Amino acid sequence: MLVSDYNYDLPEERIAKFPPKERGSTRLLVLDRETGEINDSYYRDLDKFLRPGDVLILNDTRVMQSRLFCQLPDGRQRELVVLEKHGDELQRVMYRGKLHDGDELSVGSEKIHVKHILGNGIAEVESATPLADLAEKYGTVPLPPYLHRDAEESDKQRYQTVWAKHMGSAAAPTASLNMTEELLEKLRQKGVIVKYLTLHVGLGTFLPIRSDEVEGHKMHSEWFHIPEDTLAAIKDAKLNNDRVVALGTTVARTLEYYGKTGKTEGEDDIFIYPGFEFTVINALITNFHAPKSTVLMLASAFAGWDHLHAAYDHAVDQKYNFLSYGDSMLIC
Repeated sequence: MLVSDYNYDLPEERIAKFPPKERGSTRLLVLDRETGEINDSYYRDLDKFLRPGDVLILNDTRVMQSRLFCQLPDGRQRELVVLEKHGDELQRVMYRGKLHDGDELSVGSEKIHVKHILGNGIAEVESATPLADLAEKYGTVPLPPYLHRDAEESDKQRYQTVWAKHMGSAAAPTASLNMTEELLEKLRQKGVIVKYLTLHVGLGTFLPIRSDEVEGHKMHSEWFHIPEDTLAAIKDAKLNNDRVVALGTTVARTLEYYGKTGKTEGEDDIFIYPGFEFTVINALITNFHAPKSTVLMLASAFAGWDHLHAAYDHAVDQKYNFLSYGDSMLIC
């Protein structure tokens, strides 16, 4: 299976460069994954498409202010993005500009030492103060590079979900950025059961697929936790033939990793692409994803590439906004 098979034409003007003026005022494309039928709607009307008894699961991770601007001793600036930390391993960063083993970087009054260059723009570093703490003190919002702009003050709020709780992500679970507390309350009033899990979005969300074949790509692991009340709600939904609805690909891959392994906490490195058999989720709310990306392949595995490709062509034609700050899809 070739990565190039999962491509489509995304005009630059269809990429949302800024969040909508009002959270949740975006559009919603509803795709029937069995028939391929497409309906155009609005995110605020999501309650029309969910049913009483549906279990809607959200990711309550919180994004770190993980973009750090540092200086080498000669004054040259280097940009770091603090990545998630796993266990006792050394802290890793993505970097822009040249770095070498042994380089010392300054941020504020703190020093960051480059221990080892790993390649592909990744380095292992050390600092006396935990890098996550330095990021919160000196860092800025880690906006995706395709936005081609620096973070503004409004991004601190808008590149974060309204229920963000557990600090640890290097990027936002972007399908959740359009959700509001008012819409969640409307869903609860309808009888939709809202539950949470945590997956800290990490390195894998930044890196392109570098192999020609899909099967040759290795996903980086990300830490997750699924609470007992969420597990109980999933089990009840399965017993009652109700749907489990994932808000975002981060939730989808966490739940499907649980479905395959039975694990409720730990490191999740699942790579979902066409041919995958879903055992937990029955519907997926997600953004419009970049060509040839791992998240596009997950959506393709769930909807079928033929149906998804047709939906994307429709969305481009109808001038939907794409990627992190853009419009959304409900695949059901």
